[in-house]
Amino acid sequence: MTNPDDVKPPAAAPKKPATKKVAPTDAGGTSTKPKTAAKPATKKAAKPAASEAAAKAPAATVTKPAQGKPVAAKITLKKATSAATTKPAVRKPKVTVPDPALIAPSVDPVGPTSPDTGDQPTTPATDWANVHAAKILKRAAKNSGKAGFIAQLKHKAGSYWRLTRMDRPIGTLLLLWPTLWSLWIAAKGVPSIKNLVIFVLGVIVMRAAGCVINDFADRKIDGKVLRTKDRPLATGAVSSREAIGLFITLCLIAFALVLFTDPLTIKLSVGGLILAFCYPFMKRHTHLPQVVLGAAFAWGIPMAYAAEAGELHQGMWLIYLSVVLWTVAYDTFYAMVDRDDDLKIGVKSTAILFGEQDRLMTGVLQIMALYSLVLVGNRFELGSFYYLGLAVAAGLFIYQQWLIRFRVREACFKAFLNNNWVGVAVFAGIIMDYSFR
Repeated sequence: MTNPDDVKPPAAAPKKPATKKVAPTDAGGTSTKPKTAAKPATKKAAKPAASEAAAKAPAATVTKPAQGKPVAAKITLKKATSAATTKPAVRKPKVTVPDPALIAPSVDPVGPTSPDTGDQPTTPATDWANVHAAKILKRAAKNSGKAGFIAQLKHKAGSYWRLTRMDRPIGTLLLLWPTLWSLWIAAKGVPSIKNLVIFVLGVIVMRAAGCVINDFADRKIDGKVLRTKDRPLATGAVSSREAIGLFITLCLIAFALVLFTDPLTIKLSVGGLILAFCYPFMKRHTHLPQVVLGAAFAWGIPMAYAAEAGELHQGMWLIYLSVVLWTVAYDTFYAMVDRDDDLKIGVKSTAILFGEQDRLMTGVLQIMALYSLVLVGNRFELGSFYYLGLAVAAGLFIYQQWLIRFRVREACFKAFLNNNWVGVAVFAGIIMDYSFR
């Protein structure tokens, strides 16, 4: 038997290859500490094998531990290489990928684009998004259509409103006051509610109809006049056909209102319609279109008197005459505003007819109107409150003459507007006279 000391040198021989071969990198590919990890494994594996071989095996079999040491090195090397080969299995991207349910909201709902065709594959989420987007677009288009229709309707309604002069009620008021005078005088006090409502609404409707037919007649010349160039028919906001249709509609409404009165009033309404239709065309044939306008504006007087009293009193025609004279005076102020333009385009008016005597002629007309109203007071036995109202009206006439003294456009128009208070003053005198009897 050999000495156990003789076998130690061969057992230590495999240390160098064990330490050198265990040096491979770790699973991440970086250099770790292979030497410190391999040396203990080599020593621990070699020493027990050597001691067992020395104690139990003969010399011929001692070489097994010598072979066992390299086996330990091989096992260590195998572990290292296996760790290196398992590199793809422990990649960090696979370990750190979050739950798909968590990243679903951030994924593009449309999905990736195919590199070949450019088509976007659909998924349930994509289908839902497309359907929802289509509904939104459809609703937006529908709302846009509604908004456009409503805006167009509002624009058209505004054009009709301006065409009928509802935005300028001065004409309605100038037509209303004489009608109310007649109603109160015919009733000798407060008229019936039915007639009051019928004639107030009738005045509003017929004045609107008169404005429509007036603008239709002047649609080709209004654009050449500074004051009227923005009227709806002149600008094209309302067509001629629409204007005629509106005029007919308003006349039918007025006639429907008259049907609630007596037969005499219904017959008289025909005359009012003819006068309202003829006035706009008179300015092309005569210098007295204001007289025709006065006759049309005053036509509510016999109609209202007949509806309330059931007859036409002779004194009623004095009221009619006074209103015609008064209307010619204040509409001459109105024509003085447009006189320069009317001379250029060939439109006729009392302002052109009177010329330099316009102030004198309007003053004479106002005096004649006041005198006729005095005769009305005498004929219907009106009292002091009525004459007090006439005194106020006379003062307003003097003020209007002062306004037009330089014939400035703005001042003439202001004088025209001031006639509203003349109608209020006379009406207040009539009401107070019947109230305090």
